[in-house]
Formats: sequence, structure tokens, C-alpha cells
Amino acid sequence: MLSRIFINSCFLMIFISAAACQTPTSVSSGEQSPEKIAQTEKQIRQLSADKWQWMADKQVDKLAELFDDSAKFVHMSGSWNKDRELEIIKTGSIWYKNAEVHDVAVEVSGNTAVLWNRITLEAFVRGSTVSNEFTVTEVYQRKGRDWKMLAFTFSNVRDTHKIEQ
Repeated sequence: MLSRIFINSCFLMIFISAAACQTPTSVSSGEQSPEKIAQTEKQIRQLSADKWQWMADKQVDKLAELFDDSAKFVHMSGSWNKDRELEIIKTGSIWYKNAEVHDVAVEVSGNTAVLWNRITLEAFVRGSTVSNEFTVTEVYQRKGRDWKMLAFTFSNVRDTHKIEQ
């Protein structure tokens, strides 16, 4: 009986100690005002639009600056890193001729922004021009003064797909 009281007391002490170490959730000093978030969302939307144009124009120098060195790219035909994506664009093995953007949604959390585009992509792939409906997810992170793309994922969808905001 005494050992059971001792064990229960130990568990109670551990629980109280753990609870004392917890701090209540509060607004972090890095949280942005609604105006700052709206400004960041606008900036990310423009950066994404610029990216589509740079891809169409095969401007790999601008894309190389935008893509983080650790960025990952997921396409219908596979997944790869920054260097491979830039090689694909430079050589034209995938030529992103035109991305018609139908919907855009952006969410910002601290130094991270996630953008979803619903697009019709016209591309030249393996000798043929193709058109596909995609929802594209782009993940950006602020590094210093610049935004860097960390992830770029194509999800094949129906043309009736809508991005819920």
C-alpha cells in the first residue's frame, strides 16, 4: 500500500512538473498583422505569376534564384530536385508554354507561404503539345529578404475542380 502511494505521488510530481514547464499558447512576436499578411499574399501571388512566365520563357537564371537549393518538384512523370528541374526547363524536355491560371489561394504563416493554383497547362512534352488541368501547390519560405520556393507539386484534377478558400 505504501509503495502504491509512493508511486502515485511520483507520477503526480512528474505530471505537476511537466505542467509547470508548459507555457500557454500566445501570439508569437513574429506573428504578422492582417495588413502585412495581405501584402505578403499579394507578393506571393505575383511571384507565382512571374514564375509561370519565367518557365514559359525558359529563364532558368531567374528560376535558379527563386528555387531553394533543397527544393523538390513533383510532376506526373516523377519527382526530382532543383538541378534536374532547371535542366528540364533549359533543354525544353518539358516546355511550359502557357499556364492559364483559373483560381489562386494563398495562406501565410510566419515565414512560410503556401499557394495553390488551379491551372490549365499547355506544355510541350516528349514531342507533343499537351493540355492538362492541375492544381499546383507551391511552398515558399522567406530567407532574408527573399522568398524561396521549397516545393512545387502538380496534382492532376478535373476542370470542374475548385480551390476552396
